[in-house]
Amino acid sequence: MIFLCYPKCSTCQKAQKWLDANGASYELRNIKDNKPTEAELRAWHGLSCLPLKKFFNTSGLLYKLPGMTEDEMYALLATDGMLVKRPMLIADDFVLVGFKEPEWEKAVKHQ
Repeated sequence: MIFLCYPKCSTCQKAQKWLDANGASYELRNIKDNKPTEAELRAWHGLSCLPLKKFFNTSGLLYKLPGMTEDEMYALLATDGMLVKRPMLIADDFVLVGFKEPEWEKAVKHQ
């Protein structure tokens, strides 16, 4: 699994502690230093079954989203890792966006 996070984010720190406490095996990827590509974002979005707007970190951008095409939204997300909602946990069969412990527990326990 890939654990996509920003190390200074308290929610990301909480999620990482949870992963470690639950013995999860993951590759840590700093979202600021190694931002997701547009191709990765497209693949993860498809696997997540979430609306694309859920991949945005800041609600301040949401007013722009209704006027943007999906291609424009993917391109915008790919410009700066800090725009992407975090933490994110990516596996072969799921993508979790944001840390909600019950969702993470259900997904990780089935790995």
